[in-house]
Amino acid sequence: MLSLLPPVNEDCIGNRICSSNRCVDPCADACGANALCQTRNHVPVCSCPPGYTGDPFKNCIYDPQAPCKNPNPCGSNTKCEVINGVATCTCLPGYRGRPLEGCRHECESDFDCPSHLSCSSKFRCESPCATQCAENAECDVANHRAVCNCPKNWLGNPLISCRPECTHHSDCPAGKPACHYQKCVDPCDGVCGTHANCELRDVTPVCSCPKDRTGDPFTFCRPFTDEDLCTPNPCGLGAECRPGHDNTGKKRPVCTCPTGYIGNALVSCQRGECLSDAECPDNRACINYSCQNPCTGRECGVNASCSPRRHIAVCTCNDGFRGDALFACNPIDSRSARYNAGRYTRY
Repeated sequence: MLSLLPPVNEDCIGNRICSSNRCVDPCADACGANALCQTRNHVPVCSCPPGYTGDPFKNCIYDPQAPCKNPNPCGSNTKCEVINGVATCTCLPGYRGRPLEGCRHECESDFDCPSHLSCSSKFRCESPCATQCAENAECDVANHRAVCNCPKNWLGNPLISCRPECTHHSDCPAGKPACHYQKCVDPCDGVCGTHANCELRDVTPVCSCPKDRTGDPFTFCRPFTDEDLCTPNPCGLGAECRPGHDNTGKKRPVCTCPTGYIGNALVSCQRGECLSDAECPDNRACINYSCQNPCTGRECGVNASCSPRRHIAVCTCNDGFRGDALFACNPIDSRSARYNAGRYTRY
């Protein structure tokens, strides 16, 4: 007698089922197009392969973003991108953390940031200088707060606007007429030496010693001494200088030519023709360092004649006269004649 018994899957291995008294593959027609099928404990399990989405029992469709879908492998506040077929998770801008678990804002308060940064309205750690200080202002950050200051020598409110004190000399007042490095200054400050005068030519300082002082105007001006009257020598070439006084008693340099020299001491001195009579002809005498006729017309008396001999003036009464040739010669028949012969002398 033939007995009909129900099929028993346990009679087959795990990836087979019993059908019509035969162990067969249950995946043959179980899944949809492009789907994968695996048999687990004699039951067909359908799934879409990587890169595909859809109903694995009906149809699986290729989707390049499939690794990031159903389910999204990334945590909250993240971005999922498929790179080389693999889902890659990153935190969204302004967020930080572990993207597979979830990301949070970069900061919720200043204390989440380094001391030189603050937590912005975008929940990001940023420099507070970018929004709190004025253009051209200098900014330092202390304990997450911006400390704003205008640059040195600049004017203005560092929270509103900073500007230089000057950009041209014309921007400066009379007391500080020069614009140096965007600051109005007095060019004479600290330029000249002690007791020196400073005058401006345009904005250029010119240092000089006062009239009653001398020295280096860039270091020190001292009172004059007598020696300064002749230093440097104000006299002519070859002339000598010595301190003296003018007719009012005021001190001044006195210029003279050295012994044996002649000329204008204010211009130049040259060596004279002679220093003694011996350097002159017999009929000449050394007078004022020049060989001259010793008979100048003033040596002899009335009615006397002068002739140079051996460098001296010799006076002789003229013919018909007698007396002292140095004073007067009288006619020989004159009752006032006192001398029988004239005489000569050296002048």
